[in-house]
Amino acid sequence: MTNRKHNTPRSFNLFSARKAAAIATAVLTSVLLAACGGGSDVDLAATDKSALPDSTAKASTSTSIFYGANGRNTNGGAYDSTAVATQLAQLRDIGAKIYRNSVYNLASAKVVAKIAQTMEAGGVTVYPVIMLGTGFNNEQDAYNAGYNLGKQVAGTYKYKYYEVANELEAQALNGNVDGTKWNQYRNQPFVVARGVIRGLIAGVKSVDGSAKIIVNGTWLHYSFFQMLMDGSQPDGTRGHPTVNWDITAWHWYSDQGDMTRACGGTGCYDMLGVLHSFGKPVWINEFGVRPNYGTDAQIASYMAGNRMMAQFQSVASKYNIQSIQAFELYDDSEGAFGLMKSDGQTPKDAYWAYKNFVASHPM
Repeated sequence: MTNRKHNTPRSFNLFSARKAAAIATAVLTSVLLAACGGGSDVDLAATDKSALPDSTAKASTSTSIFYGANGRNTNGGAYDSTAVATQLAQLRDIGAKIYRNSVYNLASAKVVAKIAQTMEAGGVTVYPVIMLGTGFNNEQDAYNAGYNLGKQVAGTYKYKYYEVANELEAQALNGNVDGTKWNQYRNQPFVVARGVIRGLIAGVKSVDGSAKIIVNGTWLHYSFFQMLMDGSQPDGTRGHPTVNWDITAWHWYSDQGDMTRACGGTGCYDMLGVLHSFGKPVWINEFGVRPNYGTDAQIASYMAGNRMMAQFQSVASKYNIQSIQAFELYDDSEGAFGLMKSDGQTPKDAYWAYKNFVASHPM
């Protein structure tokens, strides 16, 4: 789910073309498990739409979803070996109220749906990022696959939010370019990506018309989303299907620098300003420090510092940032990005930095 920095920015013409000891002691864990009704998984309800559990049915003490984290519960490692109730206790301890998890197919969607039920009862909102790539021959095939998968995911649980695909814009880039202009993308991958996104949205909406749809990107790749909105594409033609969504999410890592002055090959950009100009709420639903940045203490300091958490929190009202979500809860095969080590028990310096920041900056 992490991205790679694409070096090459462009001029800021927005519409010219565009992540100590065990986390919970026995006492803490027992208290939190009692609060969520125990540690056993909740059986998945019938998939009939009318019978689906509603993610808004249970309210936590605070309704804010500003602080959150990423999990990878269908990807093995500590997520599979750590009880969902323990993950809930850890999230609650650091003050995270929203938990992003990837799904790939119906089987993984059912796993995340069960997790969502347990988490929701304990005051943490879970939502899926539906992972589907661009390996299709044409837009219609991509749309059909997206529709089927979106419908399956929405049929397992009534989430409030659904994120459709992950960083597809990067797959359409025409080389190592900034992605701020329409001609910096290849037409065929763009068209297929559009089909995937449109299909996923339509599939989700066929089951849950009230769903909030999230799209995501990274680095300076904003022109991809301008083309989705205005029905244009990289071959210069217009009048194609348009895409509408509810929340624009972005991914930002330490090697990308200051999000309000992100500099690539063609210039520097206020990417938060660009995203805000789309007229939709903004989420930073992957933020993190590359494991090679430095020591655990240096990583923790950067994460809570003025290019990440401190900055995002301080400008939240200016840019309508509604949520920021650390990548990720545990170290795993993706790398040592976690707030905790890969045993699912041992907090890292970043865990305490996150927890202390949230406690001192309520949202």
